This record gives sequence, C-alpha cells and structure tokens, in this order.
Amino acid sequence: MSKFFGEMVRRLRMERNLSQQELANLLHVSRTSVANWEGGRRMPDVGIVSLLAEVLGADVAALFTAAGDSDEVPNVLLVDDCPIILKGGLPILRQGLPGANVVGFSSRPEVLNYVHENPVALLFLDIVLGRDNGLDLCRELLKIRPRTNVIYLTNYKEYSFDAWDTGACGFMLKPLELEAVRKQILNLRYPVKGLI
Repeated sequence: MSKFFGEMVRRLRMERNLSQQELANLLHVSRTSVANWEGGRRMPDVGIVSLLAEVLGADVAALFTAAGDSDEVPNVLLVDDCPIILKGGLPILRQGLPGANVVGFSSRPEVLNYVHENPVALLFLDIVLGRDNGLDLCRELLKIRPRTNVIYLTNYKEYSFDAWDTGACGFMLKPLELEAVRKQILNLRYPVKGLI
C-alpha cells in the first residue's frame, strides 16, 4: 500500500484537529478504515478519495497522485476447482504477469476470505466451481472489491453471454495459454500498474 498516501491523510487530518473517529464520521466509514489508510494497509476507493479531499480541504489531484504512488504488488487470483487447471495455470500467469503476486484457490470460501483481506487487481474465475456458480461469486466479489478486473475461464462457450452481465471484462476458454493471457491484459476495465 502507499505509505505516502497514508502519511498525507494523517498530516491533513491532524492539521484540521480531527481524530480518526471524527474523520470517519464525516466520511461515513469506520475508524478502522481511516487507521488502515493512515497506516498504509489499505487504500480507499475513488469516491472516498474525492470525498476525503473535500473534507480535508486538500487538492483532489494531489490525493489521487499520492494514492497512485503505491509500491504495492498487484494481486492476481486464479480460481478453479480443478487441480490440473490450477497446477498448469498458475505458472502461466506467473510467467505472463511477473510483476504480480499470483495466488490460486479452489473454493468459494477461500476466495471470499482472501478478497475481504486483500485488494485484488485481476481475477481469473472459473464459471462452474463444483456446486458454486462463478457468475454469482463474481457479483459477490465485485460488491466487496468493485475495481477488480474479472476474466472468466470455462470449457463452455455458451456461458459467454451470461458472463457479460456480471461486470466481467474478459472471457477465456480453458486451458490458460500465455498469449491469450497477454491479450486479455490489454483489455482490462481498470488498468493495473505492474501488470503490463
């Protein structure tokens, strides 16, 4: 996360004689959120950064610049219930995205736990996850992390139309191939520093 952003927020808050709780109340967030921003553990979403600038009387461009000056490595997830796809896909993603932290999961609870605790830049998501539906999981994950790029993986072309209604930005047929991954990266809805 960006330590520079956190230091800037803390300095501006202190200049206005606000406690973390008072700032949180003005932004309608928890005090923990403010503490996480100031400690460099989390970043607020775009809407909050704009509101933060307004509340703290800061230049919104300066806050966005500070937020962008992060030394964080983007998290990329591969979610598939098939061990062969995970075993074969993770090395391909690591090769194609050398600037990313690539992690694999095979179940819905694992993914949700990770996404609640970590920002996710890109998610390669199987549409059929055992008994779970990847389309529904996508909708749930995007409520938690709305700026996550989601690329669906499947063996079934007929799912492609349903996939677009979930907020995904890409669709790939299995198995993962390096060139196909590189092409998908060029079409991300939210470009990610360090992936290209």
